[in-house]
Amino acid sequence: MTTSPHTADTGLPVLPVAVWPSLVVCLSAVALFVVESRPLGYALLAAGLIFAWALEASNKVNGGPIGSDKPSLLRDLSLIAAGLVCASSIPLAAKLDDLSMLLFTLALGGAVAVPYVVSRFLYRDRAIAFPWSGGGRWSAWQWAWLAAVIVLGWLILPFYFITSGAYMNWPVVDDANLIARLFVGVGAVGIWDELFFICTVFVLLRRHMAFITANVLQATVFVSFLWELGYREWAPVFTIPFALLQAIIFIKTKSLAYVVTVHLLFDAVVFLVLVHAHNPGSLDAIFLV
Repeated sequence: MTTSPHTADTGLPVLPVAVWPSLVVCLSAVALFVVESRPLGYALLAAGLIFAWALEASNKVNGGPIGSDKPSLLRDLSLIAAGLVCASSIPLAAKLDDLSMLLFTLALGGAVAVPYVVSRFLYRDRAIAFPWSGGGRWSAWQWAWLAAVIVLGWLILPFYFITSGAYMNWPVVDDANLIARLFVGVGAVGIWDELFFICTVFVLLRRHMAFITANVLQATVFVSFLWELGYREWAPVFTIPFALLQAIIFIKTKSLAYVVTVHLLFDAVVFLVLVHAHNPGSLDAIFLV
């Protein structure tokens, strides 16, 4: 059942009813990762899914049978919820010991794998995909944006991490082993971000609402996760635009490879800044702060 895009009285655009349970599910990320209240977060997830079920039962939103091409709001939100439960199953504070890195791998790997497997083999709707090459060869603006990402990271990240003290949210890296572990961890989480927030959360939400609404909701989840990971203080000033832009770029390029490349370049600067901040004088020739 479709919802009219305008009210009869004012002609003003209104949000489709599917937005409201989706909002509740996405706000659970704020509870899980910012407030760091797992009980509140899981309660919001349950409330959002019950809300979606009620809307489907009353035929106010799409609810096609399993295996059909018709998207189901309840099933799609359940996939997002499953990913959030996996991601929130461990504390997300950055640590570089063997056990912490293993737990990160299992929790974040599950957050991508569980929704994908359920969608493909249980729901049989193939709602989640990872279009690696997408729209073909990269254009001039895409190469220019890659260069711009490096420059923007070089300008913003040292100032943010060092003046705010946010670099202390990451462990000290003062030997080759720890630096190597940090490099692997930062890069792996960057790739995971695109697999989960863009190819899973954003794509599933986009099946039920306008692009801008789906983008704002996925950015809410994205930025909340980054907050618990360590991007605190005034980090949302740049993490919010970054999250929004990644979805825009994904829609425009249809290329997971490109958005991953953008993210990894930004994260390469993050890695260098963290090494610089924890080892004063080591990279003074590169950074201004």
